[in-house]
Amino acid sequence: MIKRPIHLSHEFLEEVLDGEAIAVDATMGNGNDTAFLAGLAKKVYAFDVQEQAVQKTTERLAQFGLTNTELILAGHETVGQYVTEPVRAAIFNLGYLPSTDKTVITKPDTTLSALSQLCDLLEVGGRIAIMIYYGHEGGDMEKDAVLGFVKELDQTLYTAMLYQPLNQINTPPFLVMIERIKG
Repeated sequence: MIKRPIHLSHEFLEEVLDGEAIAVDATMGNGNDTAFLAGLAKKVYAFDVQEQAVQKTTERLAQFGLTNTELILAGHETVGQYVTEPVRAAIFNLGYLPSTDKTVITKPDTTLSALSQLCDLLEVGGRIAIMIYYGHEGGDMEKDAVLGFVKELDQTLYTAMLYQPLNQINTPPFLVMIERIKG
């Protein structure tokens, strides 16, 4: 069976995570990715602008007894203020937090700032998974901005791939994968 993009994103990151790895969840949401990363990495920094996301993530982590996280109530564009060590894995789920205010969305300028900072922090062999949900107002602009940014990454330093449903109606989410191949 073909993997859904979100499942492939976890497999892609799981391959490089271990007990020495630093990971970033750039969009905390309900805490699913934060918990996934925390189960594999030494430390996880997780960002979100919504208090509800921090509360949900705190609950999710407590369910699994995970304490190796720093939950940050701030936009992912502030990643460089909190993370100074090399990053092995990062994940983004772009769009909005399901079952909440759909006007609170990730935005192209802050997302590109976070991506740029994380690309610089990424250690050789490190990876970034970007789930792009764009079926909302402003989603197409962010999708285009992210794809434009990724296409311009130096191919001698990074490799980038796209995993996308081709025969789905509406606007199915898709995955962009980045790996740093050289320092």
